[in-house]
Amino acid sequence: MVESWNITIPQLTKNRERKAYVYLPVGYNENERYPVMYMFDGHNLFDDGEATYGKSWGLADYLDYTQTQLIVAAVECNQIGNGRLEEYTPISFTDNGALIKSKGKKYMDWLVKSFKPYIDECFSTLPDRKNTAIGGSSMGGLMALFAVSKYNRYFSRGAALSPSLWVGGGEIPEFIKNGSFGKDTLLYMDYGSREFSNHSVQREVFADTAAELIKKNVMLTSRIVPGGTHSEASWEKQIPFFMNALGFLPEN
Repeated sequence: MVESWNITIPQLTKNRERKAYVYLPVGYNENERYPVMYMFDGHNLFDDGEATYGKSWGLADYLDYTQTQLIVAAVECNQIGNGRLEEYTPISFTDNGALIKSKGKKYMDWLVKSFKPYIDECFSTLPDRKNTAIGGSSMGGLMALFAVSKYNRYFSRGAALSPSLWVGGGEIPEFIKNGSFGKDTLLYMDYGSREFSNHSVQREVFADTAAELIKKNVMLTSRIVPGGTHSEASWEKQIPFFMNALGFLPEN
C-alpha cells in the first residue's frame, strides 16, 4: 500500500508543494516495527501515471509480491528548471553551459532533521541506523553515495543505481575520500553497460570509486548490468539485486 500527501521544504522551495510517498508492507501492523529505506525521485517509484517518462520502477508491485517487510519513504523531486539537479548534487558542476549550484547538503540536512523524524513519528519504524537505508538512481544515486558517506550515523545501507559520478569531472568525489564509514556499512552500486558511453569519464570514475569504497572497508556489491540503460525500466530489473545485497529479503 502506498500513501501520499503534499509537503513543503521551506529551506529549498519555500511554500511550493510536492508529494511525499510511503510504502507500507503487506501485513503492516502498527504493533510491529519495520526497517525503512529512504529514496529519491519518489514520483518515479510506484505509479507509471506519475513517472516522468511514463514508466515507474514498479517498486510496490515487487515488494507486495515478495512480501518484503520494509517501509519505503520517498519525496518527489523538484521539477522546476534545474531544481532537481541542484537538490540532488553535493558537487557544483556545469551542465550544458549552465552552472548547477549544489544544494545536496541542504537537502540531506532537511531529510535527516525533518523528514525522517516525521516518518518515525507517524509510522511504525525501526528508527536506528542499523535499520535505515537510502537509495536512488542517476543524480539520486549520487546522493545515496553522499548520504552513506557523510550521514553514515543515520544510514548503514545504501543503493546507488547508475550514480552520476561524472559530475566531478572524472575524480573520486571528495565526500567519499573523506567519508567515515561504519564497519557494518552495506552498499550496492551498479551501472548499465549501455550507458557508459553517455559520459566519457564515467567508466573510470566508477571503477576508481568502487576501489576506494573497498579500501575503506565498505561491504560493497558492485555490478556492471549487462545491457543496462539509464532508465526506470532498467532500474526496475535491479530491484531484487539491491534489495538482497542490503539484506531486505523476500518472505514469499
